[in-house]
Amino acid sequence: MKQVTDYFGCLVFNDKVMKSRLSSDVYKKLKKTINDGKELDISVANSVALAMKDWAIENGATHYTHWFQPMTGVTAEKHDSFISPESDGTIIMEFKGKELIKGEPDASSFPSGGLRATCEARGYTAWDPTSYAFIKDKCLCIPTAFCSYGGEALDKKTPLLKSMQALNKQALRILKLFGISATSVKTTVGPEQEYFLIDKDMYELRKDLIYTGRTLFGAMAPKGQELDDHYFGSIKTRVQEFMNDLNQELWELGILAKTEHNEVAPAQHELAPIFATTNIAADHNQITMEVMQRIAKKHNLVCLLHEKPFKGVNGSGKHNNWSLSTNTGINLLEPGDTPAENAQFLLFLVSVIKAVDEYQDLLRISVASASNDFRLGANEAPPAIISIFLGSDLQAVIDSIESGTPLKTNGKTFLKIGADVLPPLPKDTTDRNRTSPFAFTGNKFEFRALGSSDSISCANIMLNTAVAEELKIFADKLEKAKDFNQELHDLIRETIINHKRIIFNGNGYDDSWVAEAEKRGLLNLKSTPEALQYYLHDKNIKLFTTHEIYTLNEINARYEIGQEHYSKVVNIEALTCLDMLNKDYLPAISKYTKNLAETINLKKSLKVNDSYEYKLLNKITNGLNAAYDKKLELEDTLSKAKAISDCTKLSMYYREKILPLMEELRNIIDGIELDVDSKSWPVPSYGDLLYSVK
Repeated sequence: MKQVTDYFGCLVFNDKVMKSRLSSDVYKKLKKTINDGKELDISVANSVALAMKDWAIENGATHYTHWFQPMTGVTAEKHDSFISPESDGTIIMEFKGKELIKGEPDASSFPSGGLRATCEARGYTAWDPTSYAFIKDKCLCIPTAFCSYGGEALDKKTPLLKSMQALNKQALRILKLFGISATSVKTTVGPEQEYFLIDKDMYELRKDLIYTGRTLFGAMAPKGQELDDHYFGSIKTRVQEFMNDLNQELWELGILAKTEHNEVAPAQHELAPIFATTNIAADHNQITMEVMQRIAKKHNLVCLLHEKPFKGVNGSGKHNNWSLSTNTGINLLEPGDTPAENAQFLLFLVSVIKAVDEYQDLLRISVASASNDFRLGANEAPPAIISIFLGSDLQAVIDSIESGTPLKTNGKTFLKIGADVLPPLPKDTTDRNRTSPFAFTGNKFEFRALGSSDSISCANIMLNTAVAEELKIFADKLEKAKDFNQELHDLIRETIINHKRIIFNGNGYDDSWVAEAEKRGLLNLKSTPEALQYYLHDKNIKLFTTHEIYTLNEINARYEIGQEHYSKVVNIEALTCLDMLNKDYLPAISKYTKNLAETINLKKSLKVNDSYEYKLLNKITNGLNAAYDKKLELEDTLSKAKAISDCTKLSMYYREKILPLMEELRNIIDGIELDVDSKSWPVPSYGDLLYSVK
C-alpha cells in the first residue's frame, strides 16, 4: 500500500526537486532570489525553466500556465502547451526562462475599478518564486503576480507580498533593539476551511444554488442542528470517501491538510491545514477550494462555499490563524522565559492591539461581502464589531501594567518591563471565545470573521500593513530612547491605556455588547456597502501609500470593485428570485390551489365536509396573492436601480431596498411551503438538501 510519505508533494516543483535537478550554482542563485528578493538572471531563469519543464513532462504535464489571483476572488489561468514546431514538421517540447518569468494574459476583462479600459488589454504576470510551481490537470501551474501595462496591481498577491515585506522591515527594526540577529520575519497563517456537501442531483434542481450559491427560498426542516449531534459526529461513508480523495490530491500538491471533521450544521464539514508562510497559505487555500469543488463532483456531490447557503442553520467561515516568526525559529507572539523575551512579546502583542483598534474598519472591510453579511453575528460567527479577546491570564498582565500594581502568579511577581520576570504564560490557560472576531489563542491570533469563500489575501494585507505601521511608530520612538527599558515600559503602558477599548473577553452575541461597543466608540458596520466607504478615509489612504502597498488609484479601484461586486451579486440574486417565482413557485402553488378547488367542488357534490380544503385554499390563495403583489413591487424597485450610476448609492440601494423585498417574498413562500403537498412543491426542500447524503 502506498504511504502518504511516498507521494506527498509529488506534483510540486519543491526545494527537494530543485536541489536534485539544478546545478549547485543555479540552485544557490535561485535561493538567493527567493530569500533576498534579488532579480533573477536570465541564464539562471533558463536553467530553472528547462529543469521545471522536464520534471513537469515526466509527471504527465503537456501545458504550462501563469496561475494568478485577479480581483474576482477566484484564480485565473491561460494554458500554453510546451510544443514548438520544427522545420521538418515535427515538434520539440520547449519552455524558456522568459516564459517562466513573465506572461501576458488579457487584462481588459478582469475587474480593474477603472484602472484599465476595455480597449487596454495588455497585462503582465510575474513569477513568484517563493511559492512552488505545481502540476494540476496535466498543466504546470506557476504562481504569479498580475499587474497592468502601467504597473498597477490587478491582483491580490502583489499587495500581499508587499504587506509581508513592510511587516518584515519594521519587525526587524524592533528585533535589532532587543539584540536579536534574525534576518527575516514572516507572517504565517493556517486557514481553517468550512464547507457544505449536498447531493448533486438535488443541487441541479435548485436555480438559486446554481446561480447564487445560496437558497433564496426554503422552509426549515423539522430537524436542524438543535441536537448538536452532527458536530464531530461519525462521518458518513460517502463524505469520508470524498475526504479521502481530497486529502490524497491535496497531499500530492504539497498542501498540509491536517484536520477533518463534521461541523455544527447538518451537511457541513471542515478542513484545517498546518501553518504556512502567508502567501503560500493563500495559494494553498485557493487550490483547496478549487479541488474541493472538483472532487465533490466525482462523488456526485456539490461543495458549497457560500457563507450562508441555508437560512436558519450555521453558515461557513474561514478562521485565519495568524502569527509572526523569525527565520531563527522565534514565534514573536509566544511568551518567553526571560524578562527580555517577555518584554519583546508584550511589545509585539500591544502592536497588534493598537493595529486592530486603529484599523478596525480595514479589518471589517477585509471580510466584507454580500454573502458574509448574512453570516456575521448570526450565532455561528463573530459580530460585525471588531474586538480582541485576550483571555483572563493575559488580561491580568495587561491590567497590571496599566495600573502599575504588582501581579503575583505562580510564585513570581511582575513589576516592570525589562527588569522583572513576567509570570509564565503557558498555552491554553484560558478558554477559547468563539464569539470574538480576533482572539489570542496562545501563540497566534485567530481572525474568525473571514467568510468561507473569501481569499485570505485581503485580511492578511490589512493585518500585515496595520501591524507594520504600529511597529514603525514604536521603532521610531525606541531607537531614540536614552533609557530603553524605561521607554519600553512607558510605551507598552501608554498603548494599553489608549487602546484597551478594543479588548473584550465577554460574549460577543449578547445584545449588551452592541451598546457597550458603541459607548467605547467601536464601529458596528453591519453591511458591506457601509464598511467599504471607510476604504477612502484619509488615515487608511495614508497607511497604504506610506508602506507602498497600494497607490491612491489602486485604493480607489478596489473601493469601486467592492461596491460594484456587491450590487452585481444582489442583482443576480433578485433576478433569480423573480425567475423562480415566475417559472416555479407561483405556477406550482396556483396548480395546487386548483387541485384544492376541484376537491372542494367534488366534496360539495357528494355533500362531504370540505372544511380542511376550504380553509387551506383560502390561506394559500391569500399567500399566493401576497407573493404576486410583492413580486411586482420587487420588479419595479429593481428596474429603478438602472438609473443609479454612483456605485456607492447603488450598493446602498440594493442593501436597503432590494434585499428587504426579497426577504419578505421569501417569508411568504416559505410559509406556503409548510402547507403544500411535498410532491406538488417544485424544488427539493431543506430536508432533501441537508439529509440526502448518506
